[in-house]
Amino acid sequence: MTTVALMWEAKAAPGRGAELLAWARAQTLPGEPLRRETFGAGDDRVLVITWWETDGGPAARLPELPDPAPELIGRPVHRWRFTSLGVG
Repeated sequence: MTTVALMWEAKAAPGRGAELLAWARAQTLPGEPLRRETFGAGDDRVLVITWWETDGGPAARLPELPDPAPELIGRPVHRWRFTSLGVG
């Protein structure tokens, strides 16, 4: 079994940071991750990390947050995928 963390990060369009955050928090995923955490940064960036356990390894097909409406974001969404190397 492998633990994979999916990171989703978006920068809001000017003045739309609160809307982007609300949008990200309202998104549901097909399936329940082990953990989901949402972060914000001062320049209206929103980061969502979900942790999944899978038999499929790092390339496993996993639920990801979609792209928000183009008017909510100031640039394309960034996505990263990490595999857990253990705690400590």
